[in-house]
Amino acid sequence: MTVDPAVALAARIEPYTTSWDADDVILYHLGIGAGLNKAIDQAELAYTYEQKLVVLPSFAVVPAFRALVVAVTGQVPGLAVNPVMVLHGEQDLEVHKAIPTSGSVEHRPRVASLYDKGKAALITIEVESGPAGDPLFTNRFTIFARGEGGFGGDPNSPAPGHQPPEREPDAVAESPTMGHQALIYRLSGDKNPLHADPDFAKLGGFDTPILHGLCTYGMVAKAVVDALLDGDVTAVARYQVRFTGVVFPGETVVTSMWREGDRIVLSATTKERGQPVLSNAAIWTR
Repeated sequence: MTVDPAVALAARIEPYTTSWDADDVILYHLGIGAGLNKAIDQAELAYTYEQKLVVLPSFAVVPAFRALVVAVTGQVPGLAVNPVMVLHGEQDLEVHKAIPTSGSVEHRPRVASLYDKGKAALITIEVESGPAGDPLFTNRFTIFARGEGGFGGDPNSPAPGHQPPEREPDAVAESPTMGHQALIYRLSGDKNPLHADPDFAKLGGFDTPILHGLCTYGMVAKAVVDALLDGDVTAVARYQVRFTGVVFPGETVVTSMWREGDRIVLSATTKERGQPVLSNAAIWTR
């Protein structure tokens, strides 16, 4: 496997178009645990019932997800990485406008940055989605490709930020997961067998399949919207995290939140193991 930064950074990745409707939105919300508690509560029905449906901003990772698959399966010139050795390191989402309950948009991916971390390559795929010059949302998927470093590239990736302040959080939310939650979330498009097949999970070093990082990402977004934004999904302008650990289906994710002006700093851990799962995380509000 090889990484060629000059080729990869200049590569043209073919644009593609995806569509979604209310059922896709509801399926995504169910996959991140909406309706698990108080299923007929009006606040939960806003995520699971088409009559007054809202769209969590984190849903934006679903229509754009194909770009990540393209990047790790040898379809980008200059990026020949082993997909089994790839970890999803960070996610950065900018929501430029409220996401409709149904839509069809063009996605324009590019390799935005590429750093040589010695034993790994740190690669960011940026995907602008919507009309050129007037996008609906922009995703930045950052992957950590183990074993792909040493190609002579820039080692100086930006330092992580968003450290929680030294005070008690303004809110703490617990989000339980179901034992079969990964099997629901994968229907939104991430069919990686790591999240369903016990034998494949063992190849990745896990005793059992793990929850998708982007599922945890969505769960934490929902926790913030519900706890600090009064359920207003349109209040989220940007959402950035670093993935620092895994969640096993059936565990509970504990999200701590600190208001810092127009930014909410976040951290998330598993209740059962105290394992950090999201760090260096923040949501910016409008």
